[in-house]
Amino acid sequence: MATLALERLGAHVRQTRLLGSIHGILYWDQNTLMPSAGAAWRGEQLALLARQLHERQSSDAYAELLAAAEAELPPAGSSDPWQRNLALLRQELERQRQLDPALVAALALAQARGYALWQEARSQADFSRFAPALGELITLRKEQARQLASVEHGQGGSPRSCWETLAQPFEPEISKARLAALFAPLRQRLPTLIERYGRSPAPASGGGHAGWDPTGLALPDPVQQQLCRQLLQEWGFDASCAVLACSPHPFSTTLGPSDFRITSRVVPGQPFSAFLATAHEWGHSLYEQGLPRHDHQWFAWPLGEATSMGVHESQSLFWECRVGRSEAFARRWQPRFRQALAESAAGAWDDPDQFWRALNPRRPGAIRVESDELSYCLHIVLRFDLELALLEGDLPVEELPAEWNRLMVELLGVRPADAAEGCLQDVHWSEGLFGYFPSYALGHLIAAQLAEAMERETGPIEARLATGEDAVLRDWLRVHVHPLGRSVTGEALVERVCGAPLDPTAFLSYLETKLDRLAAGDP
Repeated sequence: MATLALERLGAHVRQTRLLGSIHGILYWDQNTLMPSAGAAWRGEQLALLARQLHERQSSDAYAELLAAAEAELPPAGSSDPWQRNLALLRQELERQRQLDPALVAALALAQARGYALWQEARSQADFSRFAPALGELITLRKEQARQLASVEHGQGGSPRSCWETLAQPFEPEISKARLAALFAPLRQRLPTLIERYGRSPAPASGGGHAGWDPTGLALPDPVQQQLCRQLLQEWGFDASCAVLACSPHPFSTTLGPSDFRITSRVVPGQPFSAFLATAHEWGHSLYEQGLPRHDHQWFAWPLGEATSMGVHESQSLFWECRVGRSEAFARRWQPRFRQALAESAAGAWDDPDQFWRALNPRRPGAIRVESDELSYCLHIVLRFDLELALLEGDLPVEELPAEWNRLMVELLGVRPADAAEGCLQDVHWSEGLFGYFPSYALGHLIAAQLAEAMERETGPIEARLATGEDAVLRDWLRVHVHPLGRSVTGEALVERVCGAPLDPTAFLSYLETKLDRLAAGDP
């Protein structure tokens, strides 16, 4: 439905997306190649672009274009997708118009400064170097939530809390109450499963039984990177529109209709880290590449965007865990890793069953991105609790490391060695991204329900992987999940695709079944 008003609005939105992609390229460079001394100037660049983006997204001229397009549409309730597109643009316009431009610029500067100080603090395991920046970001995000209060309302028109307001861009319509209900079974069941299954046998010195631990094996950086490139080639990597780089924290970003970037990192002593991180980030990128953008025009409209970060994470976790950590996939890749090993570790990966177990450790650790499926969601529960305490409770920033360590011991039975292994391990708070973390746990729950729905149509996932039919799984997701874009919320997507509301049951059932199989091989 290409009316004149829609065409004019579309031209404005497209220019805004172009400006946003320039902002994204600067962020990409900041995380990959920019020298640390460039942080201050980069902060000013990002602040300038943030002000310009905010102006375009909140101006009277833009509001007039949107109103003219709305006036030409069929009555509300029509099935025309333009109704949803314009409703989402209207929602974002009202949000942007509540924000003080000075606050928008201050946030951009604080994010750039926070990221630089976080890198420095983490490298020195010194939280005190980052604490003032974190305190500033919390203050600014609280002010942002206050300014948005008049347009942010939950079910029944009740006002959203500070944390809920900040979480909306990541997980539309989410509430603390809903998360509490979804997380309660995880809080209750996962510690019990850790007690039962999470004490896998102690590592063997020679690597000759099920207790063998790959940590510390010599797998040189270039070899790990080559294995990552091989994985991407098998999963449809196209170098004409995609790039793999390195960064301190793995991430994925889309900079244009045909410009998809991911990063990974090699962790010393962790021969699977880069491989699994690459699988995770490519899962994000596959989702971005499958969104309903049709031609390039749809890159500019809301319906061409991701449903939510919970759905986004379900896609990355599906490829990392349901595929990358599966027994059938491990058996296919064991010979390649065995061939890549340094001669000093000869014999360590001769057994495919042993290799699969090494991909699925069952010892809770301090690092979220290196954790197993068993303990991962508790890492998220911890961060959710701490965000609420920092934003809505009375936890001073200076006490964050101690409270982090206390909750790590309480939930996972692990005490971080230092702040780098503790509250400085994630990049998100250095950019003030409060409200993001629960999407990781929601991703696990969504992935489990999507996998059940997938298997009802395609048969067992393991059987497909055993015969190298990874593309069958990707194609199912491209038919049932990717095209929905923002036509629905995350929970509505689950109900539509899976025929049932979002619930932790499928994830816990999958986890227990897998853990039983892993434990069956314990000596």
